[in-house]
Amino acid sequence: MNSHSVPRARRTASLSVIALFALAACGKKPTPAPEPVAAPPAAPAPAPQQAGTPAPTDDRAAREAAAAAEMERIRALLAAPVYFNYDQSELDTETRTTLDAKVPALRADPTLRLRIEGHADDRGSDEYNLALGMRRATAVRDYLKRQDIAESRLDVVSLGEERPTCQDAAESCWKLNRRAEFVIVRN
Repeated sequence: MNSHSVPRARRTASLSVIALFALAACGKKPTPAPEPVAAPPAAPAPAPQQAGTPAPTDDRAAREAAAAAEMERIRALLAAPVYFNYDQSELDTETRTTLDAKVPALRADPTLRLRIEGHADDRGSDEYNLALGMRRATAVRDYLKRQDIAESRLDVVSLGEERPTCQDAAESCWKLNRRAEFVIVRN
């Protein structure tokens, strides 16, 4: 029989069978499939987070967030105004308590400077209210000086009645305008 007369599919199958017998005769075994590799042990599941607790974070990020929060707390503490009674520049107990809370932050950073702005309500002349605002700012500065804060770190200015926080003609509004405010000049 000639090779042209045998159909091609039969010839291919025959050759495959011959190749298998030849491999078996040589004693070679087919290459086995690789052994399955065990998966690495799974990381332990994180402990369930309790409500109200922050998620665990990178230590550096946590420290930076804590430092930023502390800086914001200090800025808010230093910016808190103090208030005065009508036509007065003396510091009452509440005012001294607010100022005492500022002292540790001022001591902790000797490069920090504050501008103390004295304000008054709109009753009285412009000149009188400017003078009253200056007496209020000066009283605050002098108190902080007695707490060992260098005078060179405390600037005073009077704005009189020029920057009210409230514009109603009522005592509830006027008492908000009788104040000393604090502006961080350098940090």
